[in-house]
Amino acid sequence: MAATGTRDAALRVKPPGFIGIDLGTSGCRGVCIDETGHVLASAQLPLSPSRHPQENRAEQQPEDWWRAALTVLGELCERVPDHQVLALAVDGTSGTLLLADQQGKALTPGLMYDDRRAVEEARRLAILAPDQPALHTPSSSLAKLMWLQQHSGIPAGARALHQSEWISARLCGIWGIGDENNCLKLGYDPVEQRWPDWLAKLELPEGLLPQVHPVGTLMGRLSPDIAARTGLPAQCQVVCGTTDSTAAALAAGLERPGQALTSLGSTLVCKILVDRPVQSSVYGIYSHRIFGQWLAGGASNSGGAVLRQYFTQQEIQHLSQRLDPRRSLCLEYYPLPAPGERFPINDAHMQPRLHPVPRDRGRFLQGILEGIARIEVLGYRKLEALGAGYPIEVSTSGRGAANAYWEKLRQRLLGRPVTAARHSEPAYGAALIAKRGILLGREG
Repeated sequence: MAATGTRDAALRVKPPGFIGIDLGTSGCRGVCIDETGHVLASAQLPLSPSRHPQENRAEQQPEDWWRAALTVLGELCERVPDHQVLALAVDGTSGTLLLADQQGKALTPGLMYDDRRAVEEARRLAILAPDQPALHTPSSSLAKLMWLQQHSGIPAGARALHQSEWISARLCGIWGIGDENNCLKLGYDPVEQRWPDWLAKLELPEGLLPQVHPVGTLMGRLSPDIAARTGLPAQCQVVCGTTDSTAAALAAGLERPGQALTSLGSTLVCKILVDRPVQSSVYGIYSHRIFGQWLAGGASNSGGAVLRQYFTQQEIQHLSQRLDPRRSLCLEYYPLPAPGERFPINDAHMQPRLHPVPRDRGRFLQGILEGIARIEVLGYRKLEALGAGYPIEVSTSGRGAANAYWEKLRQRLLGRPVTAARHSEPAYGAALIAKRGILLGREG
């Protein structure tokens, strides 16, 4: 009887599940996957839009993130009653920063990824760290931290944390831990795996910067009260997460060097997985370390924002159906929404090139799509020239991924297979990190 009872109990063990939470500008999304990567459930909740109290400022309330994350976790738990959630990981918008006290209470609003108040601080960083392109814009989290230090002061005992790091810490009650990908924009050196010596010149308070761990490191178990509030098992592990763009690359299926991801959103972003870091302060290129490899990339100002200046989404869909991807026009467009380009050409005064304008709307659309595709090719050639190699295949995410004409055109110009991303949600990439974290923990 004892043997039978033990066997029956073993049969009742639930299969494992892994949760990823993605905090974007407009909402919180979550997915739960099984050991094979199959999506078991998904949930989402909108977030209040960013506040803009003054020009160049963008803020959200951290407590809004927290309530949304708890709600999404609770819904996911309800939808996977037949699985045991072993781990979860969180990704968030890159460069979004806040200060918290030693108990985790938010001391500031979340300064969002597109907050651009720290102009002077970014200029100072370009001088202090000329070889760290991730720090040279006001959107970097270190520039924001310096702005807070200069204009409002940093309370004693405060901790600087990114959006996903703060949520992860609240889930497990362990504070002061950061991940390599988020902390890149805070000045962390992922190659040397330490905070650089030049940071001492900023005279930041001791204990302000987090202890940094690789993506996928186990932080600790879910806090008992959070387990009770969400319905998740108390033994569920919280895993160090990443930025939203890195999570999106994992979701797309990038696994080995040479695989690339093009994001066709408002801007054009080219990323490629490589075996060594690639960076360029001239073109704003830097690399995130992820599971022993590096994700290098650059972002052009071209992209969907240009299309929306001239066409509705319905027009794009309708006109694209009668375009021939096998033939190119003689129009040499360089589509930009406004003057200025950063990658693959660095020219702050570069003018959009969108003339002549054909009478036929379809030809005008084709010219713009071809122009953006040529910029994509130039982007990958620039990354190749810097040591990344040329892609062996390109996945596509963003709204533009659904355009069949554009996909065929890009495949012809790139000379490589082009497909839609395996999964488009960064939350799926975060779930893969949670799964990988359990595996790494077992191996460790």
